[in-house]
Amino acid sequence: MSLTWFDWSIILILFILMISMVFLSKSLMKSVSDFLATGRTGGRYIISMFHGTAALGAITVVGALEQNYNAGFNSRWWEMPTAVILVTISVTGWVVYRFRRTRALTMAQFFEMRYSRAFRIFAGMLAFLSGIVNMIIFPAVSARFFIYFCGLPEIGYLGPYSLTYILTTAVIVLVPLYFIFTGGHIAVMFTDFIQGVFVNIVFVIIVILLLVNIGWSDIGEALKSSPPGQSLINPFEASKVQDFNPWFFFIGMFGLIYTKLSWQGNSSFNIAAKNAHEAKMADVLTNWRLVPQWGLFLVIVPIIAYTVFHHEHYKAIADSINTMLAGIAPADQSQLRVPMVLNQLLPVGIKGAFAAIMLAAAITCHNTYMHSWGSIFIQDVVMPLRNKPFEPKEHLKYLKLSILFVGITIFILSILFHQTEKIFLFLNISGAIFVGGSGAVIIGGLYWRRGTTSAAWAAMIVGALTASLNILLNQMIPDFPINGQWGWFMAMIFSSIVYFLVSLVGSHNRTNFDSLLHRGIYKVKDDAVTGSDEVVKGWKVLAPTREFTKGDRFIYWATTGWTATWVVVFIVGTLFYFLVRPFTDDQWMGFWKIYTYVFLTASVIVTIWFTIGGVKNLREMIKALRSNIRDNKDDGFVEKNKD
Repeated sequence: MSLTWFDWSIILILFILMISMVFLSKSLMKSVSDFLATGRTGGRYIISMFHGTAALGAITVVGALEQNYNAGFNSRWWEMPTAVILVTISVTGWVVYRFRRTRALTMAQFFEMRYSRAFRIFAGMLAFLSGIVNMIIFPAVSARFFIYFCGLPEIGYLGPYSLTYILTTAVIVLVPLYFIFTGGHIAVMFTDFIQGVFVNIVFVIIVILLLVNIGWSDIGEALKSSPPGQSLINPFEASKVQDFNPWFFFIGMFGLIYTKLSWQGNSSFNIAAKNAHEAKMADVLTNWRLVPQWGLFLVIVPIIAYTVFHHEHYKAIADSINTMLAGIAPADQSQLRVPMVLNQLLPVGIKGAFAAIMLAAAITCHNTYMHSWGSIFIQDVVMPLRNKPFEPKEHLKYLKLSILFVGITIFILSILFHQTEKIFLFLNISGAIFVGGSGAVIIGGLYWRRGTTSAAWAAMIVGALTASLNILLNQMIPDFPINGQWGWFMAMIFSSIVYFLVSLVGSHNRTNFDSLLHRGIYKVKDDAVTGSDEVVKGWKVLAPTREFTKGDRFIYWATTGWTATWVVVFIVGTLFYFLVRPFTDDQWMGFWKIYTYVFLTASVIVTIWFTIGGVKNLREMIKALRSNIRDNKDDGFVEKNKD
């Protein structure tokens, strides 16, 4: 079904709103620091929303819908203990807090400060190449979504490629490029904020409408019909689920700790924070920001789609969708199955609203990632090789040219590349070219004085080779037994072992952490927050420090309480299942019904809360950008060469 004029008008209104924010950002961008990090003016709510929307591109939505169509409710069960990891990471400021205190504009700049300039250049180039490989499927996946969901007409072919597909892909790349060129990172944050506000509102409305129209009894009947060993409601009977079984989520839990801030595609949210404490609080708030998106919409919608395809009441809809998708590659069918269910079920207006936020998601994700990869090439490869900083205007020119190169490259490769793995599997393994080794290098660099430069080189090389080999084998060998998730895990483990062993046998010149983290006599006045020099050890790292205001403490305890509740549910449910008696499918469905309505209620509260907080932060950011005095030397160049 094609969109109506009313649906298209909603898309146009949101697009115009984003354009107006881009024009505003142009007048506020006055320095390299503004272009790279919004002048470090971000408050906690806008940083948290920016982080979420930067990572929630159209490709992420499609990938998550694809994943949970195969995994069902089980994904949420195995992700419950993940909440402990997320909250612990947040309240301790794991990696985030210390990295922000270094005042580095990119992770590779930190690598020069901690290791050497040569390693910074190598890591910057590796991050740049890994990012481009990772991003080559972004425009293609997004383009296919819009072509099928919006019913865009075919207008001819250029060789084997549809002109509609080529033009749609081009638009998805060109619009974000325009946004970046106009307002730099300020435009990125402003447009991500607009998406963040509307995405939660639309997601909540869609879930409510679908639950009203698709009966819970029908959902239960469809889910209970899954084959043995592939249950979508009983997480302990899902060992035969392809790709997205319990091991997929266990590896993801380990990756949460290991790769914190490793992935450079959306790391700029952290450096844009006002100070390290605001970065930490943004991370705490992320636990709530995830509720409407990952806890509700991206779980419930694919389950309803599964119901449509597996319940006789909806056979006509399923047959219609299968007919539309017939003739395209199996990987493409897997990506489009759930979006096309929404196309059939959503009413006029809501369908346009969903398409609008998907367009915003495509734009914001692309401008965030292209900004990151293009900036990294100039900041961490070209500038260190020059051995001297650029003049401000020259610096901005080369940053824009680099970002343009990224856009052109991913446009061409996206059309030519043939994707064989599911979206999330490909994203994980392609990202592991960099993050497979960088996690060990970052954690060791921030927390272990004995970590050496040789160890950093060895870990990064081992991680890149392990991930690259897995990608190559999956392309060359059909049904290769080690998928992208396991390849990522192997890269993380091998790199960690190598970093530890090489550091032990290397030189033991200990790093001056006070200087690295700007503590004590090295403190930077603009970053100062009451209690920020407090050294906390042992179990106290899990408690609020003196930096926390009364409001911060309330948020902390609310976050901890919410997390603890679901962890208790997970532990009690698991022990009862194995020690007392297994739950029936009907009992599981009763539990998932309670879960759904609890998360729906929480999503409504979070949407209102973050909208109010985000608007307040946006006003503060605009005011600061209008009045701040810029330091043109704050451009990411490191004066002292450790080589």
